Amino acid sequence: MNRNEYPNIDFTDFTLDLDLSRRELLKTLGGGIVIFFCLGDRSLLEAQQNSLPSDFNAFLRIGADGRVTCYTGKIEMGQGNGTALAQLLAEEVDVRLESVDIVMGDTLLCPWDGGTWGSTSVRGFGSPLRAAGAEARSVLLELAAERLRVPQNRLVVEDGVISDRQQPDQRVTYAELAQGQAIARRATQKPALKSPSEFKVINKSSLRRDAVEKVTGAALYAGDIRVPGMLYARILRPPAHGARLRNVDTSAAVRIEGVTVVRQGDLVAVLHPSPDQADAALSRVWAEFDPSPSQLNDQTIFDHLVLNAGSGRILAQAGSLAPGRTPPAVVVEQTYLDGYKAHAAMETHTALAQVEGNKATVWLSTQTPFPARDQIAQALGFSAGNVRVITPFVGGGFGGKGSVNTQGVEAARLSRMTGKPVQVCWTREEEFFFDAFRPAAVVKIKAGLSKDGKPVSWDYSVYAAGERGATHFYDIPNHRTTSFDGAAHPFATGPWRAPGNNTNCFARESHIDLLAAAAGIDPIEFRLRNLKDQRAIRVLEAAAEKFGWQPAPALSGRGLGVALGTDVGTWVAEIAEVQVDARTGHVQVKRVVCAQDMGLVVNPQGATLQVESCITMGLGYTLSEDVHFRNGMILDRNFDTYELPRFSAVPKIETVLLDRKDQPTHGGGEPAIIIVGAVVANAIYDATGARLLQLPMTPERVRKAIAAVA
Repeated sequence: MNRNEYPNIDFTDFTLDLDLSRRELLKTLGGGIVIFFCLGDRSLLEAQQNSLPSDFNAFLRIGADGRVTCYTGKIEMGQGNGTALAQLLAEEVDVRLESVDIVMGDTLLCPWDGGTWGSTSVRGFGSPLRAAGAEARSVLLELAAERLRVPQNRLVVEDGVISDRQQPDQRVTYAELAQGQAIARRATQKPALKSPSEFKVINKSSLRRDAVEKVTGAALYAGDIRVPGMLYARILRPPAHGARLRNVDTSAAVRIEGVTVVRQGDLVAVLHPSPDQADAALSRVWAEFDPSPSQLNDQTIFDHLVLNAGSGRILAQAGSLAPGRTPPAVVVEQTYLDGYKAHAAMETHTALAQVEGNKATVWLSTQTPFPARDQIAQALGFSAGNVRVITPFVGGGFGGKGSVNTQGVEAARLSRMTGKPVQVCWTREEEFFFDAFRPAAVVKIKAGLSKDGKPVSWDYSVYAAGERGATHFYDIPNHRTTSFDGAAHPFATGPWRAPGNNTNCFARESHIDLLAAAAGIDPIEFRLRNLKDQRAIRVLEAAAEKFGWQPAPALSGRGLGVALGTDVGTWVAEIAEVQVDARTGHVQVKRVVCAQDMGLVVNPQGATLQVESCITMGLGYTLSEDVHFRNGMILDRNFDTYELPRFSAVPKIETVLLDRKDQPTHGGGEPAIIIVGAVVANAIYDATGARLLQLPMTPERVRKAIAAVA
């Protein structure tokens, strides 16, 4: 969001009292018709009289210029929800998309929201937002009927103009209705949402609204915000997780002109009006730390996770896994490993805090502005109502800017101690060190086939990855899925784009491929024979048709793989073609076809871009991304050793979005990533006969796997 688009809203000088009455809210927003919309019972609004309901889900304003402004706690971090949400609102209010503004992630202006994660922006917030738009349209029709003195059922709306269908020259615009109307209004009855046959904006491809700003450099991120008198902070960091500060000497840093040194407990920081001088000052701080007690490394972590797993929780089971009269003819058993993954977003964690008296404003790169507000308020000893978090564009998050808002707390504490605005912008080294990594994990599977190639048993145990995507969806009569989460990690872990499902899909779909090979059946045919869910069947058949799949059992030598999965209500199937250099172990993914059933697609172009980003990002965890560590030290601190996919690694990507306009919208920002590891592993197996059991499938691991079957 470029805040220059909103000349009537001052984004820097709001009173931070969030216990707003209706009158105060209207004064803050300025003239225009404010439409209240509450996801819960309408009586909440009446019960609280002059205050907003506690579960206030959305509100929007029809300005005196006829523009429609939506206020949402969601944030834009490159996934395009600022465009999709605007489409939903434009459709129901009946205006052009260009007439809609979105104000996102501002804890003063926007309703409370738990965060932007889990592909919930459209699938979770979209329906209430559409309902709010429909209510706004209904309110405007009521006002127009009063103004034109005609029955409401005679009125029609087209691009923000309401007219009498019997006397078309009798008309009034939204702008004319909103002029000077500083009132709050609710519709007298709940209006219906538009049907797919009425769509003019929804389900139509739309260019990303932030595209020009980001290409030209006009887009503002937290690190781009400047306020008078601000200081740049650099903070003393430990060399390893678990290391404790023993002694520190800042005397040499103090000798740099203009440097401010702050120490409060273990927080030691140097600040300066110039970021370069702050860096120089930090280099002169001498510190001694007690070493980390951790003795784990990236080789021993897997045994640690299993040995300390706890009792486990059964997620799903049916039939019996005990040996019976007719034991499986073939038993396939494997263990799959997955290392830690960094989020590695382009923008590091950044915050600018300005504390004045008992109030604070923080510009913050975060996926969770309201939880971040509460964390900052607690650290300062303020009430949440006295802290305002403003979220500019966020330069990538992928789950890594959700629970970790440490930079905001640090900046706010330092601002309060120095009495000046303070920016904390983590270096790339700090970003890697403090990342809440995607957890390392172990999956053990033991499965059996009958004589006719039917899977009859499935015993699945996942350690540390979590339950998302763990339960299978195949027709297997005897099965059990158990999740073990007891082991402690040596550093922070957290959600990473479809958390858990990447690991679980890699293991499950790799093992299904092994069963298909053992049965001597084409891998797509094997899956189709053992699926009942019609959505799963449709996406698999759609991918096969688009790819031009010619059936053949595995080890065809063609280097083709297939995988199937489901996440956030969306079904996805992928087919990949790879080329493997047996000498170097290099894997080149040449082509990926992805079919996706995500229900109603709000912005087909945006959904396609998300599929492409998922596949591209997925190649990283599949082939190269791995966090190396030892005794609490993170050994990968930059992109010289932590390798992301390069342009040369990106294959031809073809996307099929199934037409399901009659179905609810499901998530689109994560599903396509969950099966990238599996589809590439299966393609490598088809090309070479080498089964890769650990992510990432680095050249060294590929070489060793090929040598083992040679």
